[in-house]
Amino acid sequence: MAKNLSNLRAPKKANIGRKRVGRGMGSGMGKTSTRGHKGQGSRSGSSLMRGFEGGQMPLHRRLPKRGFTNIFRVEYTVINLTRIASVAAEKGVSEIGLDDYKKLGLCSSKKELIKILGNGELTSAITISAHKFSKSAQEKIEKAGGKALVAGGEAVAKA
Repeated sequence: MAKNLSNLRAPKKANIGRKRVGRGMGSGMGKTSTRGHKGQGSRSGSSLMRGFEGGQMPLHRRLPKRGFTNIFRVEYTVINLTRIASVAAEKGVSEIGLDDYKKLGLCSSKKELIKILGNGELTSAITISAHKFSKSAQEKIEKAGGKALVAGGEAVAKA
């Protein structure tokens, strides 16, 4: 049968209203207001912690602990040379400083630490400032005639 305006129907449960509790016997939710008789959740002020399983040992305590979180970990925003090459070609940029990453849409915040990875190729000479460079990125930048500057502005030393 073809669907047309005469036989359209709302999906199941689309038009069900909010549960109106404690509004008399005719509502079907009067007297105990869906709380049942006596028991833990029947009184006012009753609230249970997240994950409470009625006194049974909760799942998050039954499972073994694994691994650890290094609180001294330093998070870097990684940017590949392909992204830098495409942005440089699009906007005509020959130099990318630490303030430019946000403006060019390469990262979401000025405060982020940036690491350049060597995935992709550079066709033009670009001077790039970042907090860290991978060896392959550094080589590709210098091969294209550009410079890799570590955060303070000094060129990356060749090892």
